[in-house]
Amino acid sequence: MYENIDMERTGILLKEMFDKSGYTVKDIQKILHLSCPQPIYRWFKGNILPSVDHLYVLSRLLKVHMEDLLVPKCEYSIFTEKYGEKSLGEKRLYEYWKRLCIKKCA
Repeated sequence: MYENIDMERTGILLKEMFDKSGYTVKDIQKILHLSCPQPIYRWFKGNILPSVDHLYVLSRLLKVHMEDLLVPKCEYSIFTEKYGEKSLGEKRLYEYWKRLCIKKCA
């Protein structure tokens, strides 16, 4: 579904972060005003990702950046295949993304 986000590892990361912070599925359900807990369990299994709105609320709750809640796939193909000759901005973005990926995949 998302070619640049490792959904399974993102789900594992979310579960670990909730557990570490002491939040239960029921707590998250109430905070996000979800009618049922199933979406949260689907996040944990890597079936779906939280919406941008939910990622924002979770990032504020866990006191991390939104991108720290996502685990990228360690493939640089979107940059290397698309941009043979990169502008300075593209090079900076690529280097940032590469460091982020290496940090998350280590």
